[in-house]
Amino acid sequence: MIQKKQSEWHEQWKMLQDDEIFLFKDWILPLTLEDFTGKESLECGCGGGQHTAFVAPFAKHHTAVDLNTPDIAQERNKDKTNITYLEADIAKMDLKKEFDIVFSIGVVHHTDDPNATFENMRKHTKVGGKTVVWVYSKEGNWMVDKIVEPIRKKFLVKMSRKGLLTLSKITTALMYLPIYTVYLLPLTFLPFYEYFQNFRKLTFYRNTLNVFDKLNAPQVDFISKERIEKWFSKDKFKDIHISPYKGVSWRGSGTKI
Repeated sequence: MIQKKQSEWHEQWKMLQDDEIFLFKDWILPLTLEDFTGKESLECGCGGGQHTAFVAPFAKHHTAVDLNTPDIAQERNKDKTNITYLEADIAKMDLKKEFDIVFSIGVVHHTDDPNATFENMRKHTKVGGKTVVWVYSKEGNWMVDKIVEPIRKKFLVKMSRKGLLTLSKITTALMYLPIYTVYLLPLTFLPFYEYFQNFRKLTFYRNTLNVFDKLNAPQVDFISKERIEKWFSKDKFKDIHISPYKGVSWRGSGTKI
């Protein structure tokens, strides 16, 4: 079955926008934006089009797919002429074409079936082409999984998105005190210690977006190291790179064989 549309995503990207390019560069490593030069790329889950904007200036042609928000991505990138926008379920779509680079940043773990989604990404990658993902890790996210998620499911799902944004702003503001005091000490055993290094690099607006994203997502499936290693199995990929990012996520890439 095709995944149902989820209005939460359209409301999120209608209200908020992301332009932190250093994060995108970190998430696709060891790939670089320059590696998109002259390539045909496929973005699986384009959201509000922020990553589309980073890649399109380099790519020969870029295809941006999303089940919920291709209209927002298109509006925000209307100055670019080398992009095709499609509304589709990235786990089920068949574009009848293979691409040089197929990537998904922060989306696969929000799908009904992350395993099927990744496999469909692989199918849309040319032999010799790159498949790239960035996903939330099971490792390091016990607090979000066991505390935040149950609270979200029980109390926040019926809240208006504007109300949730207000709650996210308050939560973000309250986080500044510990992150700029206790978390400056070399107490590496603290939860999210690495993650909060990025918090101190980002604006209040961007930190609020991160909090809102955690409270707004209709579903999340945290990906274990074992699982992502199965995705990038050696019988299907070479030049495999899998590494943790800030203790709460995985970045993975490989060349299809």
